[in-house]
Amino acid sequence: MKGDRVKGSAAKRVMTMPKTTLQEKDQAEAALEKAYLEVIERIGEDPDRDGLKRTPERMAKAIRFLTRGYQEDPAQLLRGALFEVDYDEMVIVKDIEMFSLCEHHMLPFFGKVHVAYLPKGKVIGLSKIPRLVDVFARRLQVQERLTKQIAEAIQDAIDPIGVGVVIEARHLCMMMRGVEKQHSATVTSSMLGAFRNEHETREEFLSLIRSGKPNGF
Repeated sequence: MKGDRVKGSAAKRVMTMPKTTLQEKDQAEAALEKAYLEVIERIGEDPDRDGLKRTPERMAKAIRFLTRGYQEDPAQLLRGALFEVDYDEMVIVKDIEMFSLCEHHMLPFFGKVHVAYLPKGKVIGLSKIPRLVDVFARRLQVQERLTKQIAEAIQDAIDPIGVGVVIEARHLCMMMRGVEKQHSATVTSSMLGAFRNEHETREEFLSLIRSGKPNGF
């Protein structure tokens, strides 16, 4: 199934799938169940034993949930919650929980996202920022691209003075396989506009996300 590209610079790297009918969804889940059944058989397990009888069905539903971001349009999400406000100081939403799947091994990575922007006449409804994170996180991802997509989507939506996004995450592809390092974390950032060009703005953002207890309390 070919996806349609949504508008905007960030959207050029974002695949949003067309809405599917109930019949198409059922057919996709049936195909996924069949594929997962074969995986179970190929690793040498017995798919007919009690604990595995419904595992292909559960796995199909789980992967659809974990990748539901493909069915959501980030630009449309933000368009529904833009407000004109006379405010030009920094807006920060920090410690947003994030769960995603690494596109290389399809293993989870998880952590926190910190988002800030300097508005220029328009602000985004606060609840839409965590929702935006989920739209991009609920896809097969790499952390670097995820960080950039969140920042560019906000830039496209309200053309603010600047946007800053920082993600701190742990990757199971490094923890439970490969190098098996349990305490390493990956930090990525995307700074646009004033956050990239002005040292004081960037430092204010980084200082505020480091200060205080989780959730700012």
